[in-house]
Amino acid sequence: MLTPDAARDRALDIVTRARKAGADAADAVLGASASVDVSVRLGELEDVGRSEEEQLGLRVFVGQRSASVSTSDLSSAAMDALVERAVAMAREAPEDKWAGLAPEDRLMTGPIPDLDLQDADDPAPATLKQTALAAEDAARAVPGVTNSEGGGASASRVAWALATSHGFAGAYATTSHSVSASVLAGSGGAMQRDYGHRSARHRAHLPSPEEIGREAGERAVARLNPGKVASGPIPVLFDPRVGASLIGHLTGAISGAAIARGTSFLLGKLGELIFASGIDIIDDPLRPHGLRSRPFDGEGLAVSATSLIRDGVLTTWLLDSASARQLGLEPTGHAARGGAGAPGVSTTNTYLAPGKTSRDDLIAGVKRGVYVTELIGQGVNGVTGDYSRGAAGFLIEDGVLTTPVDEFTIAGNLKDMFLQLTAADDLEFRYATNVPTLRIDGMTVAGG
Repeated sequence: MLTPDAARDRALDIVTRARKAGADAADAVLGASASVDVSVRLGELEDVGRSEEEQLGLRVFVGQRSASVSTSDLSSAAMDALVERAVAMAREAPEDKWAGLAPEDRLMTGPIPDLDLQDADDPAPATLKQTALAAEDAARAVPGVTNSEGGGASASRVAWALATSHGFAGAYATTSHSVSASVLAGSGGAMQRDYGHRSARHRAHLPSPEEIGREAGERAVARLNPGKVASGPIPVLFDPRVGASLIGHLTGAISGAAIARGTSFLLGKLGELIFASGIDIIDDPLRPHGLRSRPFDGEGLAVSATSLIRDGVLTTWLLDSASARQLGLEPTGHAARGGAGAPGVSTTNTYLAPGKTSRDDLIAGVKRGVYVTELIGQGVNGVTGDYSRGAAGFLIEDGVLTTPVDEFTIAGNLKDMFLQLTAADDLEFRYATNVPTLRIDGMTVAGG
């Protein structure tokens, strides 16, 4: 697999070739990855997968016309053909007055920060097999678990590089380790499924496979014999595992493209209170060994922690260079780039800061409500903010979690939901997006 330095040199080389071929400007990204995945089921090895991949994406500009191409063939002849094709395509493309490289004076300079994203531990397939078996065995050992969808363990390594024709060249490497288990409890038509899954940059930062497996088994058993919820407006609490999806609806609504198109329910809300006072939502790309940490963005801009919501107030849009130009603003360092196409925007390690109330007290204050542990479907309208999703979880009665419930729908409007949101103090950094337990009063619940 390519090293970060080699990936950076390849990206620089293709940019140089593009300029020589007639491009006025160009940038290139190169990703090289290697991974091993092992899956087991019912105590037996089910699959071992190995993959290695290299992909290069090139974007060229001829005046205000641009084109993007990608390839997995990194031979010199293929690079020459790619450059010629890209420049020819750009000359025939329509003009786009907003397109272009990032502002040169905003490019990251100096050494690339070390965010501890790469692990020296490179587990063998036999080690991954034992890890997957341990996770599944622990899940199957939970009383009430009757079947298994399997356990898994994986390890991957990635080198990622970006080079531009106006002076930026950088690269970094990451590793990822993951463990999972998925099991079923009960029998016949009353079976319930749940899972446990964790990922980390460093293998040593993962919980034990036994802990992950027990979580899967206990969650599945807890869902047995579900009842129904009576319809009506009641408080809804979101388990942290599903509450993070609310942050995704926020970040989608404040992306520069959505604002520029006028297709966001938060259009015109910059600088206004959109969450309850006291709510803070932060995006931190420089978090050490974070699952989405990065030392620079997809256009070569320096990055830093950003408060998306400060004391309930929306403080920024998420802008790449093109959407920033369209809105007459500055890019925010949130550009994201894949192997093909122009940059978009993405958050990194995003979290909702913990509140001052314990999870137990948040539940104790609910006379009748639901605690949601699973969300189903994608019933969210990003233009209007209307929200309606299938759900499963547990009934809250007189401040106590009681029976499991399923086949109900929770509905509201995200503008109202954000303003009614209360956060517990139980934030843990487990995923790329993290939230504590969340409570939203006055949502409409429709029972099955």
